[in-house]
Amino acid sequence: MPQLNLPAFFTPVRLDILSFLAGALTVTGFAPFNLYPVPFLTITIIFLIWNTDKTPASRSAWRGYLFGLGLFGVGVTWVYVSIHNFGNMPAALAAFAVFIFISILSAYLALVGWLQARYLGGDKHWFSIIFCLPALWVFFEWVRSWLFTGFPWLNLGYSQVPSFMSGPAPVIGVYGISFFVAISASLISLIWLQPARRKIWLPSLLALWFGAVLIGKINWVSEIDKPVQVAMVQGNVSIARKWDRKYQSKITADYLRLSKQHGAADLIIWPEAAIPGYLDVAEQGFLKKVRAHARKTNTDYILGVLERVQSQGRLKFYNSAITVDADGKDEGVYRKQHLVPFGEFMPLKPVLGWLLNYLKIPMSDLSSGTDQNNILKAAGHAIGISICYEDAFGEEVIQALPAATMLVNISEDAWFGDSFAPFQRLQIAQMRAMEAGRPMVRAANTGPSAVIDHKGRITARSDAFIQTVLMATVQPMQGLTPYGRFGNGPVIMFAILLIIAGWQRTRGLAGYFK
Repeated sequence: MPQLNLPAFFTPVRLDILSFLAGALTVTGFAPFNLYPVPFLTITIIFLIWNTDKTPASRSAWRGYLFGLGLFGVGVTWVYVSIHNFGNMPAALAAFAVFIFISILSAYLALVGWLQARYLGGDKHWFSIIFCLPALWVFFEWVRSWLFTGFPWLNLGYSQVPSFMSGPAPVIGVYGISFFVAISASLISLIWLQPARRKIWLPSLLALWFGAVLIGKINWVSEIDKPVQVAMVQGNVSIARKWDRKYQSKITADYLRLSKQHGAADLIIWPEAAIPGYLDVAEQGFLKKVRAHARKTNTDYILGVLERVQSQGRLKFYNSAITVDADGKDEGVYRKQHLVPFGEFMPLKPVLGWLLNYLKIPMSDLSSGTDQNNILKAAGHAIGISICYEDAFGEEVIQALPAATMLVNISEDAWFGDSFAPFQRLQIAQMRAMEAGRPMVRAANTGPSAVIDHKGRITARSDAFIQTVLMATVQPMQGLTPYGRFGNGPVIMFAILLIIAGWQRTRGLAGYFK
């Protein structure tokens, strides 16, 4: 198969620069920009660059790294905001730490570039370009989601949340949508590389897109019971004020005041760690008032709290969600299980423990909740609960299925300031709702808080950085989507099989693919 022969203008260095710019431009495909066609263009560009004539594997790896440096260097700049503005890390050190972080993330794409050049053959077959290259991309997206506790940000599939390409999400999840985007880019690159065979590649591309539309019209779940009236209390409390003792009484009073104004709700939700104190202390103060209001108005609560519990001879701290039941008979607790490294716990604590004392980040030495499911019962329903970025992990969210009829995520987005992160997180929550076939209620301290229906559509949303209460109607759902049943397994196994098939083809077993 012919490779791409570019004009003399495209020198190796200029192709390197183009790789970086393509990665940076890809960020506009995600929230808050939502220019979802852009990733089709930018992924096509890097695929074509990888197919330029006589490009060695080392240069392909470098260009994959540069693409990642653009993608993550622009897309996760909020990490700097978190560790410098709120984590007290000096600017220079914070910038260096972020560079190391995005370099690690970019290394995954460097591996894609190297492997596609080294093991899929120099003169790539159509099978390798259409299937194996996208399979490598998706496989390393998945690896990035769990290796070193995982960071599944800016997966290609999330960019398609507003588009028709998200239709198959209940079947194949976010990695399957990433596959669709990458295969689309492969077909577009083949239209460029093989103009004589456009009559094959163009109809194939259109068939892929039409299939996504058709799959999106299938209803996998159905309504159950009547809608639930939900109130999300958005306190809009800054990180600095939350952990300043002189403001604690006012913060508590504001949450109680705002809640009492919405007694007609079936369920009132406070965000992650809403009250800057420990639950055992709160038991003697505001929690009594919450119980009294719950009984008076027949309203259930889900509250984000901090716990300290004596366990096995030592004091453990948890980032938790509790329920306050209207009849006072059922108060459940969920303790966050997937903690944020460096933010909520310190990896290699014997070596890096000094960093905790240096940075003085609140809630940075927490324990992980274990041996519990992620379901709380409130407003007459089983609710799949997640705290903060736990909703970035689809297979953790679907652990609540099929019992849960709705999903709730409580979050503290003040850590991210006025950055891309809260909007990217909202987009991630939309994907979780589609995968699970459940409405997702997202209560965030600084917003935006939102209600997302089971199709991933935002039906109610607050503005960011205001104190408000978002009232909305949520329709519980029942049933099980294919993704809810099987998770990421089928897509990842398919990707691995395609990678193996591509490798075997270059080892002389090409007959099956001619």
